[in-house]
Amino acid sequence: MKGKLVIFSAPSGSGKSTIINQLKKRGLEFTFSVSATCRPPRGEEKNGVEYYFLTPEDFKNRLDKGDFLEYQEVYENTYYGTLRSEVDHKLEQGSNMLFDVDVKGGLNIKRCYKERAMALFIQPPSVDTLRQRLLCRNTDSKEMIEKRLAKATYEMNFAAQFDHIIINDNLEQATDEACRLILNFLKA
Repeated sequence: MKGKLVIFSAPSGSGKSTIINQLKKRGLEFTFSVSATCRPPRGEEKNGVEYYFLTPEDFKNRLDKGDFLEYQEVYENTYYGTLRSEVDHKLEQGSNMLFDVDVKGGLNIKRCYKERAMALFIQPPSVDTLRQRLLCRNTDSKEMIEKRLAKATYEMNFAAQFDHIIINDNLEQATDEACRLILNFLKA
């Protein structure tokens, strides 16, 4: 039997990566989709683990070849995308895959795989809460944080197009809800 896809999308700082890490600790088994990007690594990120780090030229060349299932220019000259070959190969092997992608990318994957995919939108309780989370990360300049907040406000307009919206006001409750939704989807 072919695998299924679980898509997590959210504005930056909403907690989707934290929820995904909590799900891993709970023992949920899935193959994580590694996205490609042309942004530089942050902190201790490693190529092929958190992302495939490509130069902007390499990314654009692969786009021209049709190598991406979905991609977005999230910020000027900063692309993120999902390599089609990686996804199709893992699905054919029967792996259930998990995606951590931007909002438009998540909707593109959902459109492509339809019922084989479940799209979850992780929403912050408020823009002010999101601002505090981004500030506490201490990984971005104030200018970048303001860009992320403007983008977050825009992205929240797409929430209703997802299969489920999880408001991440309490990490344990949000993780419980995500876990329940995923287990029900994989059983169906």
